[in-house]
Amino acid sequence: MMNRRIFLSTVFFAGLGFSAPRKILRLALAADASAPADIAVVSGLSPETITRSAVEILGGMSRFVGRGDRVVVKPNIGWDRPPEMAATTNPHVVAELVRLALSAGANKVTVLDNTVSDPRRCYTQSGIAAAAAAAGAAVSYVEDRRFIDATLGGTILKRWPIYRDILEADKLINVPIAKTHGTSILTLGMKNLMGVMGGWRSRIHQRIDESLVDLAFFVKPTLVVLDAVRILRNNGPQGSRIEDVSKLDTVIAGVDQVAVDSLGASLFGMEGRDLGYVRIGHERGLGTMDLARLVVRRKRI
Repeated sequence: MMNRRIFLSTVFFAGLGFSAPRKILRLALAADASAPADIAVVSGLSPETITRSAVEILGGMSRFVGRGDRVVVKPNIGWDRPPEMAATTNPHVVAELVRLALSAGANKVTVLDNTVSDPRRCYTQSGIAAAAAAAGAAVSYVEDRRFIDATLGGTILKRWPIYRDILEADKLINVPIAKTHGTSILTLGMKNLMGVMGGWRSRIHQRIDESLVDLAFFVKPTLVVLDAVRILRNNGPQGSRIEDVSKLDTVIAGVDQVAVDSLGASLFGMEGRDLGYVRIGHERGLGTMDLARLVVRRKRI
C-alpha cells in the first residue's frame, strides 16, 4: 500500500450554481485545452459517462491501474439510504470505476466500506452491492478479524486498526460523495477514508482535522473521484429529507487529496481553507489547496 505513487491533481468546475473565488474561475475558463489536466470536472445526465470522461481527462484508467493489480474501490456505503437521499456514493459512479479498472487490466476489483449502519442493509439499499457486482467487482462486507494494527506515525494517530484489504491492495480508488457533516463541516475525500478504519472510530472526532490528515498520509489513494451527482446540503452525513438534496450531475476527479477536497468545498459555497483538514493537509504538504496553481479542465456532456 505504501508504495503507491501520488500525483498532484485537482479540478475546478463553474456554472453549476456553486460559488468559488473569481481568480480561480478565470483560470479554469482560460486553461489551455491541450495542457494536461490536474483535475477534471465533468457534468452531464449519465453518471457512468461523466465518470468515464473525468478519468479520460486525467489520462485514462491505465495511468492509475496496471495489468494484474489488486484494486480496492472505496465508496461511501455508510448509511441505510437509497441513492436519492445523497447519503451514499452513487452506484453508477462506483460501477463505472469498477469497469474501467477491469478494462485497464486489474486482476481483481473489490468494493467495500466499514459502514455505520447495518452493512447488509447499507450495501443493498444504496444500490452499490448490485451495481458493483454486475460490473464485475467482488463486493465484500468488512470483517472485524481482517483489521490489522498499523503504525500510522501521525501527529495524532500513531497506531490504528486498518483493513487488511486496503493494506494489501496495489491501488485504491477513493469514491466519496459530497455532503455536510456535523463534526468536520463537510465529508469529502479525506473523511471518506474513515471507512477503512476499525476500532472506536468516533474517538478521532475529538481531533478530527489532524486525524484525517494523518490517515490520508498513510492510506494514499491512487485516485479520488468525488461524486456530486447529488449532494447533501443539510442534515448530513445521514440525511433525512429529499429537500436537503441538490442534483448537480457532476463528478470531480484528481489525485491530490487536498486539492479535490478544496474544490469540493466550493460545491457548498466554501473555500478549502474553511475546512480544517484541508488547511492542515496543505500546511503539512499532503497536497495543495491553492487551486489557482493547478490546471483545471471542465466538460459538459
